Amino acid sequence: MRRILIVGAGQAGLQLGLSLQSAGYDVTVMSSRTPEEIRAGRIMSTQVMFSPSLQLERDRGLNFWDDKAPKVVGQRSTLAVPPGAGEKAFTFVGRWDEPAQSVDQRVKMSTWLELFESRGGRVVYHGVMTSDLAGLAELYDLTIIAAGKGELVELFDRDAAKSPYETPQRQLSCIYLHGGKPMPEYPEPHVRITMVPGVGELIYMPGLTHTGAADIVLWEAVPGGPWDIWQDKPDPQAHLERSLGLMREYMPWEHDLFTEAEPTDARCTLFGGFPPVVREPVGELPGGAIVLGMGDVVVTNDPCTGQGSNNAAHCAAIYEEAIRAHGDKPFDREWMQRTFDAYWAYAKNPTEYTNMILSGPPEHVQKVLATAAENPKVAYRFVLGSAVPADFAEWIMDPADTEAYLASVG
Repeated sequence: MRRILIVGAGQAGLQLGLSLQSAGYDVTVMSSRTPEEIRAGRIMSTQVMFSPSLQLERDRGLNFWDDKAPKVVGQRSTLAVPPGAGEKAFTFVGRWDEPAQSVDQRVKMSTWLELFESRGGRVVYHGVMTSDLAGLAELYDLTIIAAGKGELVELFDRDAAKSPYETPQRQLSCIYLHGGKPMPEYPEPHVRITMVPGVGELIYMPGLTHTGAADIVLWEAVPGGPWDIWQDKPDPQAHLERSLGLMREYMPWEHDLFTEAEPTDARCTLFGGFPPVVREPVGELPGGAIVLGMGDVVVTNDPCTGQGSNNAAHCAAIYEEAIRAHGDKPFDREWMQRTFDAYWAYAKNPTEYTNMILSGPPEHVQKVLATAAENPKVAYRFVLGSAVPADFAEWIMDPADTEAYLASVG
């Protein structure tokens, strides 16, 4: 029986650990926090899992929230200009073929961790340093680093050719709320993205937290701009009041939906900023042992396009397949690189699209957005790309392809 060590207990690490456990592998997971600490801790992310990613969970029997989480049917995109005028330039809605879902990772990861243990899995609750890992890796056939923050990430060199940014392109601030009202003209649960050029994006997601249905509000602030005002990390009530002030000025149609909202709990806020980055997949430990990076360790996207948890789910599925197909052969550097390359074939499209959006939508993408407001076919295809990012490569990444597609739909 092959022995696998997974360091990190997020979407990628736990999905892979549970999948390999079900396939008969001897899997050890290292987590810096217990399920109780995760459940009682601060929110860890914003997340919308699209249908293909949810299917990966369903195929593995990990879909415990299908009848509990809101069924998110589509995405509304709104351009608000000029900045501060509080007016819409245009807005449109596209529906997905199958609904998306957002589950608070405090709920999901604590549940999955308990499931892994209940099935006889070995969990070591301890923070890991590089010096610790050197001795541990010798005990396993394969060591995978799935902890996207902390010292271990430094084992993996930045790939400059795939990483156009060296500094954060957005400063992030998130809050989970109860009591938001549905949009009167479109009451079904849907993601809402409001773009204010040169200022940032406000992203709303209906989700599920440990106290029930939640309204997730994410501010994506251009550094140095008028929304970049979260350095003091306000408490939840102050965060809500500040959010309402920004909404009142920049998007009053959103403000009116949150006047009766309340924070979900005392740890329902999150702040930060990070540069999007792609790293080399193989890290070398003191002594020469090698480890494989996965998920956010090797591909970190800004959350403005909602791809992080989806990338992680696909990474776990791709790594699982590669491990199972490898049999008893050694997990050498060549295999690690080949396995990452298979993941990059998926992650390349959402990564390049996200980086393009961060730079400010180029002219041809602005044309797509404006056309989508008038043409339901274009609105549908634009929203489809969130769930199936490979489709973006067919028509929106290159201006000539965009022109050809728009011409084909009149």
